[in-house]
Amino acid sequence: MATVDVEDESILASIFKDSFPDNWRENPDFTAYLTELSSYGVDTLNREPERLAEERAQILQLTRELAFSNYKTFIRTADCTEEIYRDFGRVERSVSKLLDKLPSFGERCRGFMKEAEEIGASRRMNSLTLNRHTEILEILEIPQLMDTCVRNGYYEEALELAAYVKRLEKKHSSIPVVQGIVNEVRQSAQLMLNQLLQQLRSNSQLPVCLRVIGYLRRMDVFTEAELRVKFLQARGSWLHSMLAAIPDDDPYFHITKTIEACRVHLFDIITQYRAIFSDEDPLLPPGGQMVNESAIFHGWVVQQVAQFLETLERDLQRGIGCRLDSLLGQCMYFGLSFSRVGADFRGQLAPMFQRVAMDTFCKAVQEAVEKFQEDMNMYTLISLPSMLGNAIPPVAPSTQPGTLQPPMALLNFPPLACFLNNNLTAFNDLRLCCPIGLAQDVTKQLEDALLKVTKLILVFHRAEESAFSSKEKELFVQFCSAFAEDMVPFLNRCLQVLFPPAQLAMILGIPPTQVHKYGSLGCIDVNNILEPLEFVLPKREVLIPVVDLSDDLSSLTTMESELQEKRSETLQTSEETKPPPDPKVTMEPSSDIPTGDQTTDTADNPTEDANLMDIDKEFLSG
Repeated sequence: MATVDVEDESILASIFKDSFPDNWRENPDFTAYLTELSSYGVDTLNREPERLAEERAQILQLTRELAFSNYKTFIRTADCTEEIYRDFGRVERSVSKLLDKLPSFGERCRGFMKEAEEIGASRRMNSLTLNRHTEILEILEIPQLMDTCVRNGYYEEALELAAYVKRLEKKHSSIPVVQGIVNEVRQSAQLMLNQLLQQLRSNSQLPVCLRVIGYLRRMDVFTEAELRVKFLQARGSWLHSMLAAIPDDDPYFHITKTIEACRVHLFDIITQYRAIFSDEDPLLPPGGQMVNESAIFHGWVVQQVAQFLETLERDLQRGIGCRLDSLLGQCMYFGLSFSRVGADFRGQLAPMFQRVAMDTFCKAVQEAVEKFQEDMNMYTLISLPSMLGNAIPPVAPSTQPGTLQPPMALLNFPPLACFLNNNLTAFNDLRLCCPIGLAQDVTKQLEDALLKVTKLILVFHRAEESAFSSKEKELFVQFCSAFAEDMVPFLNRCLQVLFPPAQLAMILGIPPTQVHKYGSLGCIDVNNILEPLEFVLPKREVLIPVVDLSDDLSSLTTMESELQEKRSETLQTSEETKPPPDPKVTMEPSSDIPTGDQTTDTADNPTEDANLMDIDKEFLSG
């Protein structure tokens, strides 16, 4: 049956495929009518349209009658339908508005529920907080308590608080309040670190340094190597502040105070370091690389010594006058005291003082040559006719054996006398600090100066030779003879007193008689100096040997105690009766030149120079 219906439907669809809408197929009455229609015969089918028309007219008539008889009901039904339609429209609009507002209302409800939950949780937390109020208040007051301890110097309590906060951070690092407390405590710990380092930058003694380093170790901020570096940096900063406070106007005062400060304070710092730290075993940091702790200390000490030597050299270059021996003694004592801590730097002082002594001597000799040149430019032989008659009486030789007496004949020739006096002043300054290593340089410098003097004498001769009278020629010959036979040999003897041949021979490991074979070493080449003046000097055989002063030096040494007693007695008498002589216009005898260990300044012993001659006064009196 189902198969027949499907076939009929397909046949009807093919017959009436475009005669009715598709939605009619779903109507069961339409399907039934088509089924009935298909069962009709031809005649019935022909009468079917008429039947349908009549049935339609009949239905229309019935409808009109029904509408006419029930028009009031239809009107009321239409009104009700219209009102219902309007009501449904209003309901639909209200429902639409309600649907639009439902999502926000749901969100607000969810927000309200969330807030209610938060309020409930907060209430529970507040209740718990109220129950633990005392404990929480103690935790919240930790930063303030830490700051108070640090500012009042209660570092032991501050370290305990810092350790407690570290444990608290490990347990409750996610709590914002705990993080805030940790940050504030760290700031106070940084302030504590700065205060501890500042204590190291002050005049702290060993107990204070030990206590500060103990606190720094407990703070666990630096490694062991960094802790040593920080300690040395802080103590070095304090030392530099002490040195910077020393007045820099007077070089001698500045360097002496610097030596004293470095010797005392630097030695204290080294002692403190060795008492606090142990450099016996190098430490192994977490990285695995070996750190030699002793190298840190050694490098710092070397740096401090180097800075001191720079300051010393700078002040020496500025000039300290004739107090070089005193300064050398202080520096040597400084180096000796540091030898007890393994930082002996005395070997670096010798070249420095040797260079300064040599520079001072060279400058004095150069000034003597320049002064001689000025004197020769103004010197006239005619102005001194009395010299030919020995107007100045000879001075009796010294009764003391081993004393070098300046040649009295040079007083007849002021340029030579002034030149000798200036050189003796240079010798007396040099003897205060006279290293044996300067023998060759001093000899060469003095020899060059004498060669310049020889050239100046020749220049004077060439300029005045054409105007010389017989007396002037004879006087010039005496001038040259005094230079060749008196001044040059005397300077040679003074030079040998400064640098004894016996001492030079002992250092070189040769006999004293062989010292002259080593060139300009404590002995002037007299022949080289006098060679340009051979045409002026008298034609006679002059032998100028290299004098060995070993006997004179030994006699000077044996008479040292007797001479010291005489100096002390005459010094008291002289200070009560007359002022000391002016060193600028006196010719010092060579007894003021030491034999090696003598360090007494001639300016402190005015009566010892009984044979000193005031050149200007003697010359004018003659």
